[in-house]
Amino acid sequence: MKNDRFENMKKALNMELHEHKSSFIVYLVLRILVILVAILQFYNGNFENVFLCGLTLILLMIPSFIQINLRIELPTTLEIFMLLFIFAAEILGEIREYYIIYPLWDTMLHTINGFLAAAIGFALVDILNREERFKFQLSPVFMAMVAFCFSMTIGVLWEFFECSMDIFFGFDMQKDTILHQISSVMLDPAGGNRPTTIKNISTVIVNGKDLGLGGYIDIGLLDTMKDLFVNFIGAVIFSVIGFFYIKERGKGKFAKRFIPRLKRKDADFLTIVTDEKNAENKLEEQKKEIEEKEMEEIKEIKEMGIEETKSRKQRSKIE
Repeated sequence: MKNDRFENMKKALNMELHEHKSSFIVYLVLRILVILVAILQFYNGNFENVFLCGLTLILLMIPSFIQINLRIELPTTLEIFMLLFIFAAEILGEIREYYIIYPLWDTMLHTINGFLAAAIGFALVDILNREERFKFQLSPVFMAMVAFCFSMTIGVLWEFFECSMDIFFGFDMQKDTILHQISSVMLDPAGGNRPTTIKNISTVIVNGKDLGLGGYIDIGLLDTMKDLFVNFIGAVIFSVIGFFYIKERGKGKFAKRFIPRLKRKDADFLTIVTDEKNAENKLEEQKKEIEEKEMEEIKEIKEMGIEETKSRKQRSKIE
């Protein structure tokens, strides 16, 4: 049974990847690039980056995996954006160090993340809104608010993750900022609650050593707030787009490119493959039953022949 499930998943995943030609081409090109980067990193002895490349190959399969298991159809544009986002974050950002080379790289990705997360949150509510089993209809304003809150929640959870990695594993995911002015109540000479400001900071000495950074290090706070702010911008942009999409009863072409929907029956590849496999198994069972019956009949015929032979011998002895 486990082998059948694995084979069904593998076959359905292959069908899903080939469903849309444009997204499959992007997936294939990115996969080849990641493999080439992994080979280069292995040759250079950067085994952590090799592991990161392996993780990226798995992440590139997530959009198709989501579509198969959750029976949700991701629009081609959204799927391509997700693939490019993964590649830009892991390979370009981490391995190629775009986060350091291009200061706005992280800002751009967090903005896109806010936009895409809002689209996914909006889709979850829209699917429920269209479901006949539910007896309520949500207003466009409420759906936009839910999409916005979903996106911001994802952004906050990601910042929690970054902070945890920095604290427990000594990473620097929350990038530091160099400041030339700080204000803090801890600097109040009277020990009160009055903030004291230090301006024109150009040198910071730690344990008698000049850090040589030209200013004071802000440990990740401004980076976190900047990430949440640009996530906020992305979430607001799509929430507004989604609001007008629902208000116009789904006529907006732009929003459709980013809002997932339930799969059609003819595109539910996991169900199709499972049904085909079940039909094959049932046919094999029927064949086995027929073969077993035939064997039993042959056995009975042989037994009858043996009995008849014995009776003939007995009759001949009597005679």
